[in-house]
Amino acid sequence: MAEMKELAVRDSVRALRDEMIRFRHDLHAHPELGMQEEKTAAKVAGILKSCYPNVRTGIAGNGVSVLLKPGNASGRAILLRADMDGLPIQEETGAPYASQTPGVMHACGHDGHMSILAHTARIAASAPQRISGAVRFVFQPAEEGPGGALPMIREGILRDPAIEAAFGLHLWSGVPTGKVAVTAGPMMAAADEFELIIHGRGGHGAYPHETVDAVVVASQVVVALQTLVSRNTDPLETAVVSIGMFNAGHAFNIIAETARLRGTLRTFRPELRERLIGRLRDVSAGVSESLGATCEFIFTDHYPPTINDKRMADFVASLAAEVVGEQNVIRDLVSMGGEDMSYFLQEVPGAFFFLGARNEARGIVHPHHSPHFDFDEEAMPIGAEIFLRIMERYWSAFPQPPARVVG
Repeated sequence: MAEMKELAVRDSVRALRDEMIRFRHDLHAHPELGMQEEKTAAKVAGILKSCYPNVRTGIAGNGVSVLLKPGNASGRAILLRADMDGLPIQEETGAPYASQTPGVMHACGHDGHMSILAHTARIAASAPQRISGAVRFVFQPAEEGPGGALPMIREGILRDPAIEAAFGLHLWSGVPTGKVAVTAGPMMAAADEFELIIHGRGGHGAYPHETVDAVVVASQVVVALQTLVSRNTDPLETAVVSIGMFNAGHAFNIIAETARLRGTLRTFRPELRERLIGRLRDVSAGVSESLGATCEFIFTDHYPPTINDKRMADFVASLAAEVVGEQNVIRDLVSMGGEDMSYFLQEVPGAFFFLGARNEARGIVHPHHSPHFDFDEEAMPIGAEIFLRIMERYWSAFPQPPARVVG
């Protein structure tokens, strides 16, 4: 990456770099799962209360929010968002700030997101005259599940004042530090879940002819489902069908009567999503029936696609180019991962961008949701600088509240 001194990062951000990292280490060492982020929320609120008198807590469970409204601000408002929760993963990084909570880890960068946004809010509070409108800083619970964005929206986080645009970032292990990715239009996929319960007929392992082996049936179903993308989907479309769990049986010599499969469906287009849901149900039932079993199909829709407004994506890209250089801005990165930032972007125009945080020289190369995941903390000041420029430049870039334009 370019050295920080070569980046267009202001002195007030540089001055808080070490504090930003220390706060991130504290959050990383004490992660909490979705809807359990009580101590995390208290720590975030503590940072904010040092410079804001109006910190709100307990929103949609453990959500935290504060509104910056300079004296010269118009009635218009935008939103900046970070997520708060960890994952049910046993950390194996060996870092001095590694998780002290058994089986729970910040393995997706949310600790960094919180620290970036909290310290952005601190810097903004020290120079409110640079901002021409109101800014709501939002720290959202349960991004990894069951989802905190929609409950916060239902509790009115986009009202009083009315939010007209929303922005968020995600530290990204697939992109080197010093680069920023922001794509107009769909940037992350819809993330849905399905469960298949195969009912066969159990029996003795020595007499398979007297049974309907749920393990064999479920195995055939898994193989058949691989054709949904390879043979049922236009090659120019994008979709993923993955089985992540296969549970059956209790003993080595007993043929299982029931098998449970759980998986995920990832798509961008609503029409393709609906077609694949139907194929998932029909193929699973058909294969099961052909082998003498039955199949229950349970579908749970989670997050819709994360779709960036074109003008907002171009706006963020232009600001990122000022910070890291035009050659370090990626405008075509698309991920099959899911994000409930998507719900904010369904309600108002906005943009979600990836902040490169990979550093091969330091061995920071592991993917998100890995027990070895970490990120290059030199990315954090870059994120704060971009957030600050969004706040300072939004009002001149959009003198009128923008209508939503999908790229």
